[in-house]
Amino acid sequence: MMISDCFPRCCLVKMKLLPLVMFTFLFVPTLCEDSSGAGVRVVVEEDSDAVLPCSLSTKESIVGMVFDWRKDEGQKEVFFYDSGSHYNNGRRTGQDEQFRGRVSHYEDQLMNGNASIKIHNTKVADSGIYSCILPKLNPRQTFYIELVVERLLRDRSGEIPGASKPSITILDATKDWSLLQCEVQGASPEPKVQLQDGSGNILPAEERRGCYYVTLNITVTKTDHYLCVLTQEEISHQSRVETFVFISGQISVSIFYSQHHFNSSCFISLKYLRQL
Repeated sequence: MMISDCFPRCCLVKMKLLPLVMFTFLFVPTLCEDSSGAGVRVVVEEDSDAVLPCSLSTKESIVGMVFDWRKDEGQKEVFFYDSGSHYNNGRRTGQDEQFRGRVSHYEDQLMNGNASIKIHNTKVADSGIYSCILPKLNPRQTFYIELVVERLLRDRSGEIPGASKPSITILDATKDWSLLQCEVQGASPEPKVQLQDGSGNILPAEERRGCYYVTLNITVTKTDHYLCVLTQEEISHQSRVETFVFISGQISVSIFYSQHHFNSSCFISLKYLRQL
């Protein structure tokens, strides 16, 4: 076995041969970081603001210094400050388009060594490893921060392929009842389609898989607001549509559920009839 196999690569090992074949090992410690280099983890929900901390323990003023914020191992320039010159006062160029107009710093805290920044209206794409570099300090200092932006369940129609919008239609009506149709086309991944009344009571649909065309037909006999709600958890997409029905009497609901699987090699149609 090689001697070098016994020790981490991040440590310096010196070997000295002494009389009587004695080996003396001198270990000189050095800084060993993980592959990400992340020292602080910040977790926020998308569309909210995120504060990425970077402060000197000495509280030394950095008003006349330089600090440089970068993302993805320096590939994207997030924010750059140089003795009062920065992106937000029009004195510098080079900020990555992803962050343009969304990053600010704490001007009144620079005298206390605070180089923290705030990213406004965060997006999932903002997640990653950020570095705060103060190159003119002796020695030069670099701080690492990991930002995690969590998705919210919201309407992403038009943003993500397969994120569909439902529709609701009154197919027929009398003075005693109305026939409603909730329809979803081309939803993928697996959608969950629900019909709800104005109180939030849910009329559950059957489990489905794949790319779907879904219709739910409901006969109602109660004046209320009715909603067709489509949810796709995998892509954090939820969309809903509402209609108002004016009739009288107690509620009596029938559901006709039609499920279709589409692909290039087969066509399967499954139908369910349920009385509620």
